Formats: sequence, structure tokens, C-alpha cells
Amino acid sequence: MKKNLVTLAVAASALALTGAAQAEVKIGFLGGFTGGIASLTPPIFDGAQLAAQHINDQGGLLSGQTLVMPSGDTTCSDASAASNAADRMVNTEQVTAIVGALCTGATIASANNAAIPGGVVMVSPASTAPAVAELDDNDLVFRTVPSDAFQGEMLAKLLLDKGIEETVVTYVNNDYGRGLADSFVAAYEAGGGIVAENLAHEDNRADYRSELGTLSAAGVPTLVVLAYADTSGQTVLRQAYEGGMFTQYVGADGMVGDSLVEAVGADVLEGMIATRPGSPELPGTDIFIALAEEAGINPSAVFAAQAYDAVFLLALAIEQNGSAEREGLSAALRSVAMEPGEVILPGEWEKAVELIAAGTEINYQGASGTHEFDKNGDVPGVVVEMLVEDGAFVSKDLVQP
Repeated sequence: MKKNLVTLAVAASALALTGAAQAEVKIGFLGGFTGGIASLTPPIFDGAQLAAQHINDQGGLLSGQTLVMPSGDTTCSDASAASNAADRMVNTEQVTAIVGALCTGATIASANNAAIPGGVVMVSPASTAPAVAELDDNDLVFRTVPSDAFQGEMLAKLLLDKGIEETVVTYVNNDYGRGLADSFVAAYEAGGGIVAENLAHEDNRADYRSELGTLSAAGVPTLVVLAYADTSGQTVLRQAYEGGMFTQYVGADGMVGDSLVEAVGADVLEGMIATRPGSPELPGTDIFIALAEEAGINPSAVFAAQAYDAVFLLALAIEQNGSAEREGLSAALRSVAMEPGEVILPGEWEKAVELIAAGTEINYQGASGTHEFDKNGDVPGVVVEMLVEDGAFVSKDLVQP
């Protein structure tokens, strides 16, 4: 009798362990934990993990399954590293969906080499280059951040509104840098501005003095740097200052990190102008700020709100789809993100699950916007002005079209 009870106990224990292993839903996270945005990635990951925490604290997915989030490092700039990380997510971790990647080149490599062939939906909270919209992706690649086609226009408008009518530009020679530079230059010149010099530069070099010499020869005091805070952008600004070449520095979202200010010098970058995608004045924005602050997370960190929304949207889509299978998730994502439907705000997981179970349509309005996806998986958005003041980037007003 005792032997039978022991046997039954062991079998029950094995079943429990098997059930525990199966009672998980995986959404992978691909980020640049090393490389050009190494200092920007942790707060973005924090935003994603906060959404997962809210979901798990309110009962989890699919009748109590736990949402887990394995992560992978794309290095931002190494397409092979990005492809390998994505392949591990798709084929080893067997994730249902992916948040990321962050850098555009990493997102494109991950999508083409792993996610699209594997039928895995990706939602990037940070890949802003227009090239993402051009992927032949079978409706699998989405963004919770607006395209740089919009950010470039808003950066141009911001400078012209400030009376800065002549600039020189250098951009990192990849999809992100080229796309943003093309958009900025076209809008700036269309608005009457003059781009006296426009030069590409390669990332991860130690010396940009040759490019800076060409740029400074134009005699223009304003230098626009469209690159990354932890690699070329930082080096370009430091060497520009050492050479006494410019009096005004300008950047975009890839440059907005306090690590940049610390590395180059607060006194050097005081008054630096930049832009980044922001959050519109909607109820979800204030709710996210409160939730993030309660969790000890910086709600104004670049792309943190977009990462929260990416996770929450994918979880809602999985719940709507009724399983952790990949098939059908793209259509479910569009369903939960877009009108019509009862509005779901950040943190309202339990409410959303009840509505889905009742067959009620929902419409998530998130921390960073309403996320009405167009045919390319792109969203409308807003751009906020950033300014270096007293040794840190500070958010100013939204840049109005």
C-alpha cells in the first residue's frame, strides 16, 4: 500500500512539474544590451517587464498561465548577432511573439532571418526607420513607435521654429541613420533651411576628425548628429568639442541618454536640442506614469512606454486568439489595438480578460498612444522636444505639426 502511494505521489509530482512547465506563455524580448544603445536598453526592458508583471499579478494569460519573457542581445549593429538571438527565440525558446528588436537593422535582420519564416509576430517599441515599413512580412512586423519619416519632419520644424536656418549633418551609415537623415534634410530644405554639408559616418570608430573637418569647413555653427549615444554619436560630439568646431549640437532619439551627457560633459552639451517619440496627452499616459513610478521605473525613459504597450498588446492578442499558438496572432493584434471596442488602459488586464471572455470587442489605448496600426503595422505618434539642462535631458513641449 505504501509503495503504491509513493508511486502515485511521484507520478503526481511529475505531472505537476510538467503542468508547471507547460503553464507558461513566452514573449521574447530582443534588445541592444551591448553596443550603441547599451545605456538605453535596460529602461526599455524595464517597461516591458512592468507590463508582464501587471498581467501576471492579475491572473496571467489563458486561464492562469504565466507570462515569461526570455531576452536576447542583438548588439544593435551586428546583423548576425540579431539573427542568432531571434533564431534562439523562435526555434529554441519557442516564443509566441517577440517584442523588439530596438535598432532598425537588428529588427530587419531578426524579421527576415527568423521571425517571418517562423510565422512569429514582432512588435518593435523603438525601430523608427522607414525601412521597417518596407519589409515583405506577411503582416507580422508592427511598431508602437512612429516612423522617422515623421520624426525627421518634426526635428526640421523644431529647428526652423527656433530660427536655426543653417546646419551641417552627420549620420550613422545604417538604415536608422540614413532614413532619419533623408527625412530631416528633405523637410528642413523644404521649409527654407540650408544643409551646408551632409555626411555619413561608420559606427564604432575611434576617430571622426576627418568628417568633422569637412563639416566644420562650411562655417556653420550648428551640428546635427543622427547616431547612437553610446558609440559614434558620443565620439563625434566629444571630438567636435575638442576641436572647437561648433557652438550648437542637435540630435534625435538615438542620442537621448544621460550617459551621453556624462561621457561628453554636462557643460559641453548644455543647451543641446533633440527630439524623441513621446506620448500624447491621453488617459493612458498619466496612468503609465503613476504605475511606473510606483514600480521604481523612470516613466520618461526613451521608449519605455512604447515597450510597455508592445507587451500589453501582444498579451491581449494572445488572449483574444485563445491560445499560445502563433497562427492568427497578427489578426488578433489588430483586433485588440484598433477601434471599435471598449477602451482598455494600461494596467487593466483583468478587465480586458473579462471582456474578451464575454465576446466584447476591446480597443487598447496605451501608455504611448492609441496604436491604430496602418497596413504596414505603423502607428501615428507624437514627437517631443528634449533639451540638455543642468546635466540631463529634460522633456519640453510636444512638437506640433
